[in-house]
Amino acid sequence: MNELAQPPARRVFIITPVVTFLGFLDTHLLIPVMALYASHLGAGVGVIGLIIGLYSIVNTPANILFGRLVGRVGYKAPLVVGLAGDALSMFFYSLCRSPVYLALVRVFHGLSGALVGPATMSATARHAQRAKRGRAMGWYGMSIAAATLVGYGLSGVIVARWDYQGLFLFGAGLLAAGVGLGLLLPGDRAKVAASSGTAAGGTWRQVKTLLRRRGLILAYGAIFAQYFAFGGVVTLLPVYIESLGMGAFHMGMMLAAFAVMFMVAQFPAGVLADRVGRLIPIAGSLMVSIVVLMILPSLTTFPLLVLVMAIYGAAYGMLFPSVSALVVDYSLPPEHGMTTGFFHALLTAGVALGAPVIGGVGEVVGVGTGLMFTPVLLVLALVFTLISLKRL
Repeated sequence: MNELAQPPARRVFIITPVVTFLGFLDTHLLIPVMALYASHLGAGVGVIGLIIGLYSIVNTPANILFGRLVGRVGYKAPLVVGLAGDALSMFFYSLCRSPVYLALVRVFHGLSGALVGPATMSATARHAQRAKRGRAMGWYGMSIAAATLVGYGLSGVIVARWDYQGLFLFGAGLLAAGVGLGLLLPGDRAKVAASSGTAAGGTWRQVKTLLRRRGLILAYGAIFAQYFAFGGVVTLLPVYIESLGMGAFHMGMMLAAFAVMFMVAQFPAGVLADRVGRLIPIAGSLMVSIVVLMILPSLTTFPLLVLVMAIYGAAYGMLFPSVSALVVDYSLPPEHGMTTGFFHALLTAGVALGAPVIGGVGEVVGVGTGLMFTPVLLVLALVFTLISLKRL
């Protein structure tokens, strides 16, 4: 019987995209309003930056640590605990009365959120046939992209109608529903093998072995470079368009165009990765992203900026299924927790580092020139990908 036709696999591929969407929706509901909420509680500019950054500071190493946990005990229990922790975090946000309490909740949220990424990606990887991993990761990526689009779109609307507490309680309710869905997932049989000591996730020495695999290095480098560049774009692009006489509405439309194409491109890109291999879509995505980011600061009209951001979103979506499938290709089932944990850690770290680094460059050389520096790591990733075309 086809693996995807078996009842446990069917259940995973029905439930996991929904749970992934809910598990990532909370962070994207918060991104547009967290600075405003911190200011509402009395935080100064410096403290606001710290509060926003605390999530990434905690979440990045926690993804690696909890990925190892997923490799040992399976994906189901960590996923349910992570979703429950996220639900509690959203509820706790509604109780904050000072910046200190808000900072503590951000730390807790960063920890609980670090369970969701490795667990959902491991569940998808565990039940996907090798020949259809690109498609499976395309669906997975679509769930994350949909969370980005819906979260950004709903956040301001909900706050305008129900205030911040309404937003937090709305997110908590959705995550509580996610906990119920997570309980319906089948258990992960890989956890028996993972606890035997033979799994690569068992010791840090074995982690080093994983990181010597060329396919993993390529996937990790490409995804980090892409998110590093995006961190720079979302930092400098608002300043750039403001210099052109545009504002928040225009930036929102550009990000919406990006997010829509990021979502739409995922599944076709996954099918392409299954048919022609992982490296051709990766190389194509990196090339398009580099070209788009190089010409971005030369554009001065709103329609062209929206068009280019839409193309950038498509390139972004084209990359995700291929690199995530490559991570699965180069790891055994008991190793999926660790390898996917590193993957999600690099997503967070890329944006967290790209924003201040490219922002600093922009401050020194100018915003327009700074935008042209955003694809520097993408160029390095492309070179490594092209070198690897005949080796992987």
